[in-house]
Amino acid sequence: MLKWALIFAVISLIAGVLGFTGVAAGAAGIAKFLFVVFLVLFVAVLLIGLMGARAVTRK
Repeated sequence: MLKWALIFAVISLIAGVLGFTGVAAGAAGIAKFLFVVFLVLFVAVLLIGLMGARAVTRK
C-alpha cells in the first residue's frame, strides 16, 4: 500500500510540473489518504505484535 501512495505522489508531482493542477490535486489526495491508511495499519500491527510477544514471553 505504501508503494501505491508513493506512485500517486510521483504522479502528482509530475502532473504539477506539467501544469495539470486538477490531476495533481487528485493524485496528491489519493497519495495522502493511502499513506494515512498505511500508517494506521502499521501502528495497529506493531501494537498487536508487541502484545503477542509479551503473551509468549510470560508463559
